[in-house]
Amino acid sequence: MRSEAVVEAIRQVADAEIMPRFQALADHEIIEKRPGDLVTVADRLAERALTDIFRREDPGCLVVGEEGMYADSTPLRQLPTAELAWVIDPVDGTRNFAGGSPDFAVMVAEVRSGVTTRSWIWQPVPEVMFFAELGGGVYRNGERLAVAAPSEPLVGALHGRWGRPRPEESRNVELVRLAGCCGVDYPAVVEGRRAFLGYWSMHPWDHLPGGLMITEQGGVQATIDGQPYGPGVVGRFLLAAANEQAWQVARTVAREQFGR
Repeated sequence: MRSEAVVEAIRQVADAEIMPRFQALADHEIIEKRPGDLVTVADRLAERALTDIFRREDPGCLVVGEEGMYADSTPLRQLPTAELAWVIDPVDGTRNFAGGSPDFAVMVAEVRSGVTTRSWIWQPVPEVMFFAELGGGVYRNGERLAVAAPSEPLVGALHGRWGRPRPEESRNVELVRLAGCCGVDYPAVVEGRRAFLGYWSMHPWDHLPGGLMITEQGGVQATIDGQPYGPGVVGRFLLAAANEQAWQVARTVAREQFGR
């Protein structure tokens, strides 16, 4: 499927199923999948629409959607070996979306034989589309992004930590809150506004799209134990950073903060 066609599909689905419900959701359209984990009617309809488009274009493809995995996790186990898979996060940052915040995104990754080959992050409210292709760099609304070196102090975001990290050896690091949306956080690293990110969860729909963008810009995405992230990889903590130096700093700070 041509990249332009994927962009058009994402935008059309967002316009049809997500944006009409932004700041207009009824109470019964917001559901808890489990305590604290929200899903909305927009998530489900957008995932269904994108799934239909990808399967119509590539009938034999595997589709791994965040919402579908709660009903059947079989595709998730098949992801590392599938010849062609589409990984979908229909509304990344659902809690933000349900609360009326613009910090949400639609994320899609193309995976071929266990390798992420292309990815898209669409931020509907500011109308910004990020696109990455393996070996081809990262684009923002059609223009290729230059590699942005993070400035000091290094500004990073670790799940559940913010403010001045401890101990004193980390004085050149400032920790800020995650946006609650990987589709906002990963582009912040790609654009040089963040030096690193850290997450407890490693769901592919959250991290494959932004991970390709990070690595295409010369960055690093790996578990805290140093294993490069990709389909099927699990671990204790995931770190993504603008470059190797920032990743090493992030690992040091994460270990100091969480005692790991």
